[in-house]
Amino acid sequence: MPKKIQDSNLFYTLLRPLVDFCSRRSYRRFEVHGQKNLPKDGALIYGINHSNTLMDALVVLATSHHKKVFMARGDIFANPTVAKILKFTRILPLFRIRNGVAAVRNNTDSLEQAVDVVHDKVGLYLFPEGRHRTKHSLLQLSKGIFHIALDSNREFGKEQPIYIVPVGIEYGDYFRYRSTCMVNFGEAINVTDFINNSTEENEAVLMNQLRAMLWERISKLITYIPDDEDYDAKWEIVKMKNEKRAGGLYKKMLRNRATVEKIEQYQEAHPEEAKELYAKVLDFSKERVRQKISVTSTAKKRPLWNSVWKLLLALIGLPYFIASTVVNAIVWIPTLVIKSRLKDKAFSNTVCFGGKFLLSPLVFIGGTIALFCNLPWYWALGGAVLLFFSYDFWYDYQELVRRMVSDIRWAFKGKLRKKYQELKLNQLF
Repeated sequence: MPKKIQDSNLFYTLLRPLVDFCSRRSYRRFEVHGQKNLPKDGALIYGINHSNTLMDALVVLATSHHKKVFMARGDIFANPTVAKILKFTRILPLFRIRNGVAAVRNNTDSLEQAVDVVHDKVGLYLFPEGRHRTKHSLLQLSKGIFHIALDSNREFGKEQPIYIVPVGIEYGDYFRYRSTCMVNFGEAINVTDFINNSTEENEAVLMNQLRAMLWERISKLITYIPDDEDYDAKWEIVKMKNEKRAGGLYKKMLRNRATVEKIEQYQEAHPEEAKELYAKVLDFSKERVRQKISVTSTAKKRPLWNSVWKLLLALIGLPYFIASTVVNAIVWIPTLVIKSRLKDKAFSNTVCFGGKFLLSPLVFIGGTIALFCNLPWYWALGGAVLLFFSYDFWYDYQELVRRMVSDIRWAFKGKLRKKYQELKLNQLF
């Protein structure tokens, strides 16, 4: 009997903990919410928003230790070697009409395997938007996930219910390594019940109804902003309003959504004033970015005081940063070179993850051996602990310095601060 993609693999099992660890450590804060929404009585298909390339799959993989199989666009399987690697990592191809009629014919085998994965109660994960996009919004969902759900229900829906689980991923920053990440599981759609209770017989209509339901449920799991001509201004307002408030990532997402709702209400009630405000916000944002001031600094009432304690931390951590820079050169130099050549900057965090996954273990193992060979065990143990956290600290230190410099700049930019005050965002939203 041929081996299934969901079958156990010793090498995969051994690698998985390291992959999950590196995925979680790619973020300064990593939170998972809504797992109580996952049904326990059926087969699960997951529909996820797609905003940050390979990191989307990696962070979802790290949410639990359960087996997972993913589906990705078929064109990335064109190279035979890459196709073997993707298959090993439990990824199935899903071709679209843009890949050509001949390629789409290959979907029959992929869809059959996908249905088999679902039948075996192994989670099947898809990104129905079809392509990644670094925006807090959603594209129209493709039909692949609904084909699989309906085929699965037709084949074994009488044995067990089929569910589509909406999943929202929210990032603090799409391009900055060691930012924040939240994975949010929503209320599942019971496809079996939906089909059984529907009087509609046309499969295309059923798929469109499921598509609308899934789109709506995913949009409620993230900071959703309509992708119209005012998207950039609205997102800038949301960031300035909520960037520095206390609380976890889930509460921050709820605050973001509340702000978006107020913005939409304001625009509906005062369309002309809203357009004027958006223009002023974008003008302020352009100047803020030009002067290299972080949006976090704009929320500070006493930015100079905030920069003082950051300076103290920077001075205390400087020796460790210098040491981290040296010992991790084999990691950060290749990643910086690769990132400088990327056409799509959304892959930046994926590259940094790759450096941590492939090269950081070599630094840690080699450095630990050297420490224990040359120092007393207690000094070597302390050095190994510092070495273990050094790559993450290297990034966190740079972020600390970046924000410190930004706070200082903001403190002395009187004209820009006056522009910010004139926006009156706190009074409006």
